[in-house]
Amino acid sequence: MNGFKEQCLELRKKDYTLPEIVKITGRSKTSVYFHIRDFPLSVKKLSAIRELQGAQIRVYALARKGKSVRGFRRFSEWNRERVLLVSHLLFDGEIYHGGCAYNNRSSILIEQVAKAMKSMYDFEPKRYKNPFTGVSRIAYYNVALGAYVKIKARELLQTICHFPKSFKREFLQSFFDDEGCMDFRPENNCRRIRGYQKDAGVLKIIQKLLLEFEITSRIQMPNEVVIVGKENLVKFQREINFSRGVRINGMRSNSIWKQSLEKREILRRAIASYQT
Repeated sequence: MNGFKEQCLELRKKDYTLPEIVKITGRSKTSVYFHIRDFPLSVKKLSAIRELQGAQIRVYALARKGKSVRGFRRFSEWNRERVLLVSHLLFDGEIYHGGCAYNNRSSILIEQVAKAMKSMYDFEPKRYKNPFTGVSRIAYYNVALGAYVKIKARELLQTICHFPKSFKREFLQSFFDDEGCMDFRPENNCRRIRGYQKDAGVLKIIQKLLLEFEITSRIQMPNEVVIVGKENLVKFQREINFSRGVRINGMRSNSIWKQSLEKREILRRAIASYQT
C-alpha cells in the first residue's frame, strides 16, 4: 500500500493530473484521490488546463454557430403556401440573424402565417400583442431558420415572375394585405389602391406582376405603387382583392370611416360609386 501511495505522490510532484495518475496506476479514482488530495497542481499546470478547456469550448462554439437543436424542413419546390409564408415575412415581417417574425393587426393573417410556418417548423412561435396599437406579433427565435428564410426570400424575389399565375396572385395579395390600402374619398372623387414599400425594386416587381393580370399601375416615388381607374379596380377585385377579414383601423384619429371596415368592402363601395 505504501508503495502505491509513494507512486501517487511522486507522480503528483511531477504535475500529473488525477485522470493521468489513474491511467498510469490502473487504480480507482477514489483510491488515487485519497493520497493526492492535499497536494494541488502547480499554478503553471492549472493555467495550461484552463487554456486547453477554453480552446475546446471555442471550437465547440464555432461548430455550433448558426445551428439550432430545433431543426426545420428545407424545401426546393415552391407552392402557394410557401409563397404566402415567405412573402408575408418579407412585407410585414422581419427576417434577422436570430430568426424571423410577423406583425399585423389582423388575427386572420397572423394565423395564416403561423399555419404556413407549421409546414417547415414544428415549434410554436412566441406571441405578443401591443395593447395600445392592437398589433400582434409572432416570433420564431432560431438562428438557422432565420438564415434559411432570408435565402428563400431572396430566391422568391428573383423567381416570382417565372412562377405559375396562382403563385403570383398569392404574392400580390400578401403584398396588398400587408402594405396596401384602399383610398376612397367620395367627396374628393378619389378612388385608388395604394401599396407601400421602401425597396423600389420590389415595387417594380409588383407593377410587372399586376400587368400579367392586365392591371396597370404607376410607381409614385419615393415608395408606393398606385392603381386607379374603374377598369383596373374591377380587375384587381376579380383577380387579386384583399383577403377576407383584413380590416382598416377605424379607431385611428384620422380615419374617415370611423369603423373597422374590411379593405375589400371599401374597394366594393369605391367601384359601386362610379357613375354607370
